[in-house]
Amino acid sequence: MIKKRIAIGAMAACFALTATFTGCSLVSKNSKADMEQVIATIDIRKGDKFEESNLFAYKDAINPTSIIKRDLVSYFLNVGYSYVQNNGNSYKDTFNMLMDALVNNAILTQYATLELLKDKSTNTQSDLVYDANALTEYNKLSTEKEKYEYLLGGESSVQVQLAKYKLYSSLNSAIDSYEHTILKEESEFKGEGTRTTPTNLNTEQDNYYPVKADKKSLDYGVYTGYEGYLLSDSGAYKDDALEGTTLSTRVKAYNIFINNLRGNNLIDADEAGNLNKVLDLKYIQSEYISQLESRIVNKYYDDIYHVQQEEELKKDNYKYLNKVYNDLLEDQTDNYSTASAFETAMGSMSATSFILYNPSTADSAIKGTEDNNGDPKKGKFGFVYNILLPFSARQSVKLSELTSIKNANDDNDYYYRERNKLLREIKTEDQRSVWFNGADNYSFKVSENYPEYEYFGKGDRDYLFFEGNLLNSEEGGRYEKLLAYDGRYSYNGKVCENTDGSYTVIGEELTIDGMLREFSEYINFVLGGDKVKFDGYNPNTTLENTAYYEVDKFEKDKKDIDYSKFVYASGRVEFENGSDFNDKDLFNVKSDRYKAMSAVNELQFAYTTDTGVLSQYVGYNVSAYDTNYIKEFEYAAKLAVSQGSGAFNVCAGDYGWHLIYVTYAFDFDENGNNGNVYTPDWAANIEEKGTFENLFFEWIKTTNLSDVTKTRRDKIINDYSKEDVTVVKYENRYQNLLDLDNN
Repeated sequence: MIKKRIAIGAMAACFALTATFTGCSLVSKNSKADMEQVIATIDIRKGDKFEESNLFAYKDAINPTSIIKRDLVSYFLNVGYSYVQNNGNSYKDTFNMLMDALVNNAILTQYATLELLKDKSTNTQSDLVYDANALTEYNKLSTEKEKYEYLLGGESSVQVQLAKYKLYSSLNSAIDSYEHTILKEESEFKGEGTRTTPTNLNTEQDNYYPVKADKKSLDYGVYTGYEGYLLSDSGAYKDDALEGTTLSTRVKAYNIFINNLRGNNLIDADEAGNLNKVLDLKYIQSEYISQLESRIVNKYYDDIYHVQQEEELKKDNYKYLNKVYNDLLEDQTDNYSTASAFETAMGSMSATSFILYNPSTADSAIKGTEDNNGDPKKGKFGFVYNILLPFSARQSVKLSELTSIKNANDDNDYYYRERNKLLREIKTEDQRSVWFNGADNYSFKVSENYPEYEYFGKGDRDYLFFEGNLLNSEEGGRYEKLLAYDGRYSYNGKVCENTDGSYTVIGEELTIDGMLREFSEYINFVLGGDKVKFDGYNPNTTLENTAYYEVDKFEKDKKDIDYSKFVYASGRVEFENGSDFNDKDLFNVKSDRYKAMSAVNELQFAYTTDTGVLSQYVGYNVSAYDTNYIKEFEYAAKLAVSQGSGAFNVCAGDYGWHLIYVTYAFDFDENGNNGNVYTPDWAANIEEKGTFENLFFEWIKTTNLSDVTKTRRDKIINDYSKEDVTVVKYENRYQNLLDLDNN
């Protein structure tokens, strides 16, 4: 759980900006009557296409939809204002765009309603409970709310509970934003500073909503501070409430929220006696209907249309998937034939941007790895993590002095020997103190409350981070799992919580040898055995008397820097299930590769001062050829990548110590060739999360369904959007909004 200290981030759209732009003159003096004017009506049954459709038998199930002016103003305050302020759009163009969006939504809702009703009556596709009398039962219902809830499976259904949860959570978030300002003004301690956080932090799973013990009822309420809406009534929201909230601060925040709604004429004076009962407000009830309408449209796509389309992707022994794969492979074979083109592609590799081919590296060489015949190791393309332990400010000043001496005297041996003295003095500590005292507090103390939660550390190392993700990310839980982040590496140091909400944090100082102990012990802990093997590590070596020049074997008068002398330690992680999991199954959570990568990534977040690597998909890309990295790093990284995923090197450099870990390496044969990176086995692996086949299919499915959904959406709108027939707009009733550019 985040203990929020700064302004809330993105909120649900229906309340994000409503309470902000109170200065806009969007309504006339006769505000209530003006805001309740009908500015458009929509009825798809009046179109020619409707008579030709298979929905005609259900035509009495819908009524014309009326869009009132309040809907358009609310939409503008939530969405459109940013187009005017940030994009430079005119008011007229913005309101026309929003009007079209409201009309299109009404068309889609009417169409989806009829499709779901037909499906419920005939039981052809979706998970709706079959009911031959569905049309009769539906027509008995008197309100939009009841009808939508019926089609979504009833008031206790997942979709209805999700609609309520999204509405309530957006209300809480909106009120949070005001309460935060109040708390910030009253708080003794104001945290500041940030550090990159892992992917998926506090990302709720799509179909999550908190439930009560009966496993059906929503366990979540709106917290306003008024009777019936107290924190004790808010269910699971209690876990999300702002740190330091009080009844007084919440009531103040809610009143500001309500006043801004009133200032924008989204609620009126007639409801003045009802303002403390937020869910009874007509505006909020209207927003609930909007949530239900969104669920209706999505249910049509997900349960009827998408089911049909997904089956198309898999039929005929995955014929379509094979075609997409082979077409992409052929395209990459043509386009990735050169190192530069391939390196560009590596920079965009992700779970939705796949590399299926890599070029030959037969002409590559890692200088300094020549055998007795003068043949060097061939380079590979790959990706690495980088844990940088930097020089201190004092050491950096000394290093600058050494650089000046080196440049003046051309004495590299002296420079490197003196630099190594500084390297041996480097001490680092856990960088995550900002996750205690920064803008957000991500920490939590492991105690008797979590006896089942295994964590790493001894003595008083009992603070972890991201409680929600770590403890609530199982199947059916609230949050997505953190991506490539194990989460059990406790803060390495002493922590004391102060009365003002701040923390006194004293990190444990580590030398490079201490860092390597943490590195090996934590990976072994995560993998459950002695998996980290060193093949070139001597912690007693000082490196101070090493000669850094080597006579070239073939050009006796030429001397080169021997970058192998800067490699302080090397080794690899032994993967137990190496033969069972291909390197391409990069995010298969069952594999040792993924577990080890998750452990090292967490150590990056804990220790590296090279924060740029924290935002990379699987680290920095390393070429089989020359790179732009400093030479010490280039040599050590290329050498590690040549050993494959799981290999690591520690090297010295002008920035400090680099602990380099290989997350992924593109393989080659004995001639340095490769070609097709991976031949998929769809039937065996497509359902296994994190495998190449699974990720590729999810990408194709998302892309394909997005395309066909847009095509389907556009077709429905084009078929049923007939000006002055199915859609009638009363532009004169909102002309004052279109004319705001002239004010």
